[in-house]
Amino acid sequence: MKKLLLALAFVGSSLQIFAQTDPAAKKILNEVSKRYSSYKTIKSEFTLTIQDANKKSYKSEGVMFFNKPKNQYAIHMKDQDVLSDGKTVWNIAKDIKEVQVTENEKDGSTIGPSNLFNFYQQGYKYVLMEDEKIVRQGKTEMAKVIELAPLDTKTNYFKIKLRVNKNNHIQDVTIFDKSGNRYTYAIESLYIGKHFDDSMFKFSKEKYKGYEIVDLR
Repeated sequence: MKKLLLALAFVGSSLQIFAQTDPAAKKILNEVSKRYSSYKTIKSEFTLTIQDANKKSYKSEGVMFFNKPKNQYAIHMKDQDVLSDGKTVWNIAKDIKEVQVTENEKDGSTIGPSNLFNFYQQGYKYVLMEDEKIVRQGKTEMAKVIELAPLDTKTNYFKIKLRVNKNNHIQDVTIFDKSGNRYTYAIESLYIGKHFDDSMFKFSKEKYKGYEIVDLR
């Protein structure tokens, strides 16, 4: 699951579309970036849908907490928790009771929990597509659709589809990898300005008794 979160967690004719960066798409992304940059803390409930190359789908739900000034995050899902205090990352697999400990990645080109809301700011070409209908809070509205292609062709994905709702918030992000899988992160709710205690971003042996700890640092 860690790989899914960091995929987090697109070829052929599509690459011709991305030959130039679209000014209209850039304007929207700048507006989205400005909106999220103003938030110090974020709590977000999300749904992760994975569609494999055989069109089989798997869905799971979770909640994310971000303390941006300290680069801290916590993600809680049914079978996995991921915690980071800004320096260390604890990837906790509940099904096998194992904790992998690594250093926090500083590579801005990697799509991960720490930059899920602003990964698109560098390393991509992008183009504005036709608007699409979405359902948000029980109501139908039109969303802006931007497709992005990584400048680094060695990435394991070749396209990202980003949909932005009328509040200039990210509605969902779909990552298309080269093996035919699709990973869609749909943002179900967004709460800003809440206070988070530092302890919620740190691993506690008391909370995860009996877990094997594998230090990969």
